[in-house]
Amino acid sequence: MMQAPPIGTLQAGPRGTIADVAGVTVGHCTLDEGAIQTGVTVVRPHRGDAYRDKVPAGGCVINGFGKSIGLVQVEELGVLETPIALTNTFGVGTVANAQIRAAIEANPQVGREEPSVNPLVFECNDGYLNDMQALAINEAHYMNALDACSDDFERGAVGAGRGMSCFELKGGIGSASRLFDIGEHAYTAGALVLANFGRLAQLTIAGEAVGRALQSARASQTQPERGSIIMLIATDAPLDARQLRRVAMRAAAGLARTGSVYGHGSGDIALAFSTAYTVPHDADFIAVPPLAGDARLDPLFQAAADSVEQAILDALFSAETVAGRDGHRRISLNEALRTRS
Repeated sequence: MMQAPPIGTLQAGPRGTIADVAGVTVGHCTLDEGAIQTGVTVVRPHRGDAYRDKVPAGGCVINGFGKSIGLVQVEELGVLETPIALTNTFGVGTVANAQIRAAIEANPQVGREEPSVNPLVFECNDGYLNDMQALAINEAHYMNALDACSDDFERGAVGAGRGMSCFELKGGIGSASRLFDIGEHAYTAGALVLANFGRLAQLTIAGEAVGRALQSARASQTQPERGSIIMLIATDAPLDARQLRRVAMRAAAGLARTGSVYGHGSGDIALAFSTAYTVPHDADFIAVPPLAGDARLDPLFQAAADSVEQAILDALFSAETVAGRDGHRRISLNEALRTRS
């Protein structure tokens, strides 16, 4: 199997995934049976209770054709209160219910003496391969993915990425990391994407117009863009929510370099969070470490853009060919490249 070429000049972390940011873990629950090709992926910002120890976060909507839950409160308050969940479009409500139940189990006064919890669920439409009308996702799938969270996780056609398509090839989960410095301090940025977007002719790999060559070897679909991509960026650099929104915006640079034009029907959403400190639920005052200066953030912006681009390529190169509903099939990039040669 061919590997994705390295992107940019920054060094990757030892795992080459978002888990290079200490404390961040990822888990999957994959449904793979005939017309059901879908799943849930969970990203935990730390191993504790996200409701009681929130982390700062900021989001950016590049193109808003999406059905996510929780973004409004993240924009207002600038923190995460649950792990981040990824699934298919019709599974969003079910997964949000599972997040709420998990928060209530850990904190029985949620929604009573204590404030409600803000579930955070992102989605992409996997309906080409997966029968979304079957409503196959249930709350146990979220809990299974949560329980599976680890710093060693699979990428490609797994979890929420099982039924996803990318550039008319098999897409899914991809991840990457980059090391960078701010002054004399060394930090890590890591990205995880749910890649489900693009037309084959647009596919660009490390600056090379690979998609055009592949398109000449196989028929391209002509349906309008109905994909999406969710881009998550974690860092251990000390930032506030405003700065993290600026980091999230740089995901668009990495996305564009793969050939995306943020199509009309594509929900392109990025979220960045920092693990440098937590915001205690009950605190009267918050102890925040010295924050990075805005004028010193360029290395992080580069790390964010490069890790997102690398993560998209990782999703493409990691995925295997998948057959799903009504005989639909998405071949992997590796299979397409072998066929071309």
